[in-house]
Amino acid sequence: MRVHIGSDHAGFELKNHLVQHLTAAGHDVVDHGPAVYDAVDDYPPYCLRAGEGVAKDEGSLGIVIGGSGNGEQIAANKVKGVRAILAWSTDTARLGREHNNANVISVGARMHSEEEATGFVETFLATDYSGEDRHTRRIDMLSAYESTGELPPLS
Repeated sequence: MRVHIGSDHAGFELKNHLVQHLTAAGHDVVDHGPAVYDAVDDYPPYCLRAGEGVAKDEGSLGIVIGGSGNGEQIAANKVKGVRAILAWSTDTARLGREHNNANVISVGARMHSEEEATGFVETFLATDYSGEDRHTRRIDMLSAYESTGELPPLS
C-alpha cells in the first residue's frame, strides 16, 4: 500500500522510524518531510502535502505526526477529500477506518511511546472500512457539505 507521511520537528524521529518500519513491511512510503530536523519548523507545509498526496492518490493512506497530533490533524483535514482522525489508542485507529473510512491518521509523538504509536499506525493501515449503510450515509453528508457548503437536513 502507498502511504504518504509528513510531520513537524516534534514528530521527526517518529516519522523516520515509521518510514523505515513501513518500508520494511512492504509499504510504498512517500515521505513529504521534513528531510532534516529543524526545531522551529511549521507542520502545515508537510501535513498539507501528505494530505494532498492521499487525496490525489486513490487507495493510498496517510500519516501526519506532531507533538500532540492536533494541529497536524486539522491541517490534513483542510485538504478536500481527506478524512483525518487523531488516534490515541488502537481502538480509535481501528474505528476511524471502520466507521469513518478515514484515510489519514494523526499521531502525537509526545503523547505515546514509539511502540504504541507504531501499533496505532499498523492497526489503521490493516483495517478496512465496514461499508455499513449508516456510516456511508454520514460520510456522504460530509462529502456533500465539503463540495457544496450546504448543510444536511436535520433528522
